[in-house]
Amino acid sequence: MATFARAAKNFLRSGILTNPITNPMRSPFQVSPSSSSCTWPQLLKWSRAFSTGVEAAEHIKWDYRGQRTSVPLGPWVPDVAVDAFVAPNAVVVGRVVVQDSSSVWYGSVLRGDLNKIFVGFCSNVQEKCVLHAAQLSPTGLPAETFIDRFVTIGAYSLLRSCHIEFESIIGQRCVLMEGSLVEAHAILEAGSVLPPGRRIPSGELWGGNPAKFIRLLTVDEVAAIPKIAKAVSYVAQDHASEFLPYSTAYLEVEKLKKSLAIPL
Repeated sequence: MATFARAAKNFLRSGILTNPITNPMRSPFQVSPSSSSCTWPQLLKWSRAFSTGVEAAEHIKWDYRGQRTSVPLGPWVPDVAVDAFVAPNAVVVGRVVVQDSSSVWYGSVLRGDLNKIFVGFCSNVQEKCVLHAAQLSPTGLPAETFIDRFVTIGAYSLLRSCHIEFESIIGQRCVLMEGSLVEAHAILEAGSVLPPGRRIPSGELWGGNPAKFIRLLTVDEVAAIPKIAKAVSYVAQDHASEFLPYSTAYLEVEKLKKSLAIPL
């Protein structure tokens, strides 16, 4: 808008609004092509400057729009460990705890408005997952969503008021419903649905909709589960090192202002 202000100032200096009008029937904005004070190219230039200023203002406003990663809700504030990675476009709301070396990846939402969500040490919630917790569980068990240590949650999964014990894997696009339980050293195949109150015993592989027992896990498969979680944690640290703790939108805004000759 500063560009428009300068254009308006030049317009006033041209004398169109201050010079006496010889013809009362003639508009003060009607300028003859032979006028030396203001020509049609000048008016066209000012109109372009006005439109550019409006577009620039809208662009600056857009640049300063930022998404909040951590959203307090009433008395509850998300508790995220110092070395945990929460992606810039992920959102944790309310009663959420993310422990050390854990990661919440791009586009995921952890909504702890009705109950608590806990993500344990060195666990990971991958892209576009949704974690929620009901106020009460139909099974009578705690309704919070609890993820123990060294757990991998595959992308696009939906978890609601479930309990996942340590060193387990939930495949991509899985749905775990209220009161479901995944015991330690268990794997749920991708695209599976675990109905309310269903339990996956330790050391077993389940899959399907609804999820059913497939086979027992081998010793090597069980040993690989925490290694996968650690590998994801190392990658998360690389991603975290690429982001500053504050937004850098102001750099783009300053660059835009300089290109439009707008004072900083």
